[in-house]
Amino acid sequence: MHTVLITGASRGIGAETARQFALNGYRVLINYCHSKEKAESLLDELRQITDADIFRADVSDPVQVKEMFALIEAEYGGADILVNNAGIAQTKLFTDITDDDWNKMVSVNLSSVFYCCRSALPFMIRKKYGRIINISSMWGQVGGSCEVHYSAVKAGIIGLTKALAQEEGPSGITVNCIAPGVIRTDMTACYSEDDMKALTDETPTGTTGSPADIARTVLFLADEKASFITGQVFGINGGFVIT
Repeated sequence: MHTVLITGASRGIGAETARQFALNGYRVLINYCHSKEKAESLLDELRQITDADIFRADVSDPVQVKEMFALIEAEYGGADILVNNAGIAQTKLFTDITDDDWNKMVSVNLSSVFYCCRSALPFMIRKKYGRIINISSMWGQVGGSCEVHYSAVKAGIIGLTKALAQEEGPSGITVNCIAPGVIRTDMTACYSEDDMKALTDETPTGTTGSPADIARTVLFLADEKASFITGQVFGINGGFVIT
């Protein structure tokens, strides 16, 4: 049984991804930081389907990441699939972004990916097998007004993905990236209905996406059938961004 660790899995895309893996026979490890009740509720749900566990860690903290992976190795030998999903968003004029805003965005959205990959890889390299799927954003591909710091770190995830894929390919490890478009989650709840309508109108399919749209792509990239796919960025955005 393959073991998958999903960061930021208590809600939204992360929670739906956990469900999809559970339904397809994977052992699912849930990481969360703040949403304890939602994470525990999801764990109860998954345990009705498959082997599952929960780990609290702030993935922007390298010490907590190292401790989490040590526990995973002690309990399960290691995780051979890593989904770097944890992240935050913020809309602000560039001239209003503070040092704290910038540092938090970098640490939560980009440094966390680095820390988790660094801790996951030793087990994957020993096993000569691994799947890493990173969640970026369409704004990481093209940039978004009033989201400069968010766009910058999401672009960083894309660069990390491409470079790491080349380095780890000889070890049987694939590294890919998903760049979601407008997905209805808690992260988009800050937008007004007018804003959401405008974004929907700009999307060629005329719809917004759901967490399941992203989760199904993650599941595919983790499968054995995707073994020849690495270093790629998958834009799941209804045609909003076409590169």
